[in-house]
Amino acid sequence: MRLKYVLSEVMVGLWRNVTMTIAMIITMAVSLTMLGASGLMYLQVDAMKDAYYKDIEVSIFLDAAITEQQRTELQAELEGNSLVREVKHETKEEAYERFKQLFADSPDLVNAVQADKLPESFRINLKNPEQYQQIFDQYKDKEGIDDIIDQRRLLEQIFNILGAIQNMALAAASVMAIAALLLVANTIQVAAYSKRREVAVMKLVGASNWFIQAPFVLEAVVAGLLGAIIGFGLIVVGKVVLLDGSLRDLTDLLTPIQWGTVLLMLPFMAGVGGLVSAVTAWVTLRFYLRV
Repeated sequence: MRLKYVLSEVMVGLWRNVTMTIAMIITMAVSLTMLGASGLMYLQVDAMKDAYYKDIEVSIFLDAAITEQQRTELQAELEGNSLVREVKHETKEEAYERFKQLFADSPDLVNAVQADKLPESFRINLKNPEQYQQIFDQYKDKEGIDDIIDQRRLLEQIFNILGAIQNMALAAASVMAIAALLLVANTIQVAAYSKRREVAVMKLVGASNWFIQAPFVLEAVVAGLLGAIIGFGLIVVGKVVLLDGSLRDLTDLLTPIQWGTVLLMLPFMAGVGGLVSAVTAWVTLRFYLRV
């Protein structure tokens, strides 16, 4: 009987302040969408680092005047280095073939470059990509070496940009979350004020604090959960329409977001939306509704 009464009061309360309820749900949906998107981005950047860093190469470009003996000794030294997982020697001809593949869309540039103008190199994979500096320090002054380039430095620029987008999304989500919390608090205040006489009567007949507060808290929780569901729907639509549609080529380059990762956002967003709404409503009632 009590549960039925509480649930009926929740439905009545949501409908009584329907415009504020809709505004609260929309605000929660927008803030949780941004929170879910930033969470997805954090997980995706970590996955991208794992995917790309393990195949990252350090390119050791050789001097044009290097002798055959120096090249052989350098290759043997690299293959015996405890930091190195794999060593590949790339000749000038192989470098030119790679260059043609990379710039296949720019035939004029390809035609302007001759194979003998490109340097030969050793391309090495490290057991731990974080140890690039040690390799650089060991070989930077070695005879026959012209330059040493770590691909990770190029990837770090991409990850720095993605990190900045993460922070902006998180900042926007935080601002919207504050707006949502204020709206939840205001809605609960209005609902409590409109039922102040009923609350006073319930208190006089011995109703417990939790029994009086429960409908108000559940109103906020329902709004938070609905906002989370709508927000999750927007993320799904974004993945289908944008990431799997018009931006598909970009996501193939940066590794696609898996559906399993997307589905993780539903319980996360629902938990945050429900819990934050419940806590906000309860704190508001403690300060506003003296029961």
